Amino acid sequence: MERKEIESKVNEFLVEEMEIGGADVIHYDAKLKEDIGLDSLDFVDIVVIVEKTFGFKIKPEEMADVLTMKDFYDYIESKIKA
Repeated sequence: MERKEIESKVNEFLVEEMEIGGADVIHYDAKLKEDIGLDSLDFVDIVVIVEKTFGFKIKPEEMADVLTMKDFYDYIESKIKA
């Protein structure tokens, strides 16, 4: 899966499933908690959506350094290509 497809799928589920705003909110430097507005309950939903969409489980300890949208895209890309 190419990077653009990963970004598109992530952005799509953030907008549709999590009801996050569009491109004005979702950008590389956007912080998941502060800018996007995700809380701990949202992360539980994201784990389920990522597993369903990309076919791997998120380990909480691996998400510790994922602070921005770019980090999140990078994390998913690294898991898919592993």
